[in-house]
Amino acid sequence: MPSTIGAILATCERECEYVNRKGRHSINIQLVGNAKLIITSCLVVCSLCMHYKRESALYRQFQSQRPNGILLGDGPYPLLPWLMAPFPVATTPEQARFNSSHCRARCATERLNGVLKKRPACLNYLRVQPKVACNIILACIVLHNIATRRNVPLDDNFDGPEPDVEPQQLPGFLPNEGHTGHEIRDAIVRNYFELVY
Repeated sequence: MPSTIGAILATCERECEYVNRKGRHSINIQLVGNAKLIITSCLVVCSLCMHYKRESALYRQFQSQRPNGILLGDGPYPLLPWLMAPFPVATTPEQARFNSSHCRARCATERLNGVLKKRPACLNYLRVQPKVACNIILACIVLHNIATRRNVPLDDNFDGPEPDVEPQQLPGFLPNEGHTGHEIRDAIVRNYFELVY
């Protein structure tokens, strides 16, 4: 996905208790990670309420200081100049290819989430108060980044991060130039997902 500097995952929008979609108790975490499986930003919230998105430091930072790249967000996230959400319904083949590429690019963060849960096994079954759980999760995130940067293997079945690829610059449309999210997403579709015959 051109100009992508990270991807964000969200959970269900109206769930304000500690029970997740799988019926288990959990803590909500907003992760931004890169293809090297490094967590570049995180927000750990002591409930599953999703009202924190616009209140997060990441949101405020990106709104005030537009980066020279975009974040990929899944369906619950809004479409902003620096945050690309998929088309809710792809009405053209180009939009379908955009959505497919968007989904594949976000898979790095899905994979990161899985790796994070494997590295310290305690993250799967914490039996502590929510605030203590948040602190443990933050500590595990820091330790995950240290281990990943030092190439500490996860296990024999883990094949490591994807190779480093230089991000492509989106021709004529950077998030800090005042364009809307719709204009930037349409430019990405025009420049990278239209078939040339």
